[in-house]
Amino acid sequence: MKLILSRKGFDSASGGCPNPVFPDGRCLALPIPDPQSPIRYSQIRHQGASLGRLVAQLTGQPAFSRRGAHLDPDLQADALPRQAGWRPLLGQHSSAQAHLANHGVAEGDLFLFFALFQPVERFRGRWRFVPGSQAFHSLWGWLQVAEVWPLDGARSVPAWAAYHPHLHGDRSRHNCLYVGRDRLALPGRQTDLPGAGILSTLTGAHRLTEPGATRVTDWRLPAAFLPGAGRVPLSYHHKPERWSETHDGWCRLRSAARGQEFVLDLDHYPAVIDWLASPGLLG
Repeated sequence: MKLILSRKGFDSASGGCPNPVFPDGRCLALPIPDPQSPIRYSQIRHQGASLGRLVAQLTGQPAFSRRGAHLDPDLQADALPRQAGWRPLLGQHSSAQAHLANHGVAEGDLFLFFALFQPVERFRGRWRFVPGSQAFHSLWGWLQVAEVWPLDGARSVPAWAAYHPHLHGDRSRHNCLYVGRDRLALPGRQTDLPGAGILSTLTGAHRLTEPGATRVTDWRLPAAFLPGAGRVPLSYHHKPERWSETHDGWCRLRSAARGQEFVLDLDHYPAVIDWLASPGLLG
């Protein structure tokens, strides 16, 4: 089984700002802009309301709600009207999909999604980022792969998936869709979780950026992630100087600033499965 730490959501390069953490601890990873997508921010629903107004307020761009939104990964059934049979989907293409293919990512493997977050507050009837608050990387959702659909023109997809942005516009080579499982299955563990979903609230267990760090890419991970003799490290993180042990059950990682998909083979890191199964991490 492979674990993929997958960067998805707004940041300074895509969208122009972090993703919001609301005062009650709920978080929302915002779909990045995509002029080729048939979906508009105003069409996406979150907690029963249109996403357009929130995105316009946080970006300071009133017209943002009319822009195309790359709703991917698409994990919440109530985000859009759905056709019968809908299942959670993740799309990937170009060099990022080639990286996944080169690492053999397939059925049963687990994506953990992370993004850049910052607290928000209501001020004079509008949402804004809390002045003086710090942005940080955090986990926010997951998808375990049931099927991989190469979108090479030779395959037709069911009608319920036809809306997905990776089926529209001029996408690059290696274009694929990953379909979520119905139920999460971890080796040697019993779970009652769906095969894909988002975290209801963010806690310290989900935070990747080490508290007090001056850079969001300075992460704290369970010590089970530490590379060892004969074990291939998390992809994009092969240099030993990126890693250090803290001797308190954790380790530090200077994470790569670029790259979307970081792959770890859990056959070589079985203790990471204990972390995945720990109470409160998912769900």
